[in-house]
Amino acid sequence: QVQLVESGGGLVQAGGSLRLSCAASGRTFSGNVIGWFRQAPGKEREFVAAINRRGGTTFYADSAKGRFTVSRDSAKNTVYLQMNSLKPEDTAVYYCASGNIAYIGAFGVDRRYDYWGQGTQVTVSS
Repeated sequence: QVQLVESGGGLVQAGGSLRLSCAASGRTFSGNVIGWFRQAPGKEREFVAAINRRGGTTFYADSAKGRFTVSRDSAKNTVYLQMNSLKPEDTAVYYCASGNIAYIGAFGVDRRYDYWGQGTQVTVSS
């Protein structure tokens, strides 16, 4: 089992920044990829960004490119999502997930992830 705990969400004005954290515990070696997803009210869950915890390869949704950065601290078993230039449409519950995924093209596929955190709310006011 892998336990994932997100933190760092909150209320921020448009144009502001937040840094989300995803702390992993348990069988952390079982998943090589940590992904970030989000779900807004009334919408389907969508991929945001992902990182290969071992090699550091990153992958972003088009909506995140240039504004969000995913990084890792291997010593702390923690993955971060730095979000800059936030927009009201970024408002959602953000989830991190762990999976064992070999192909970068599959990093954005939610069914490839085995473990999920409880989510953290991000609200961007206009």
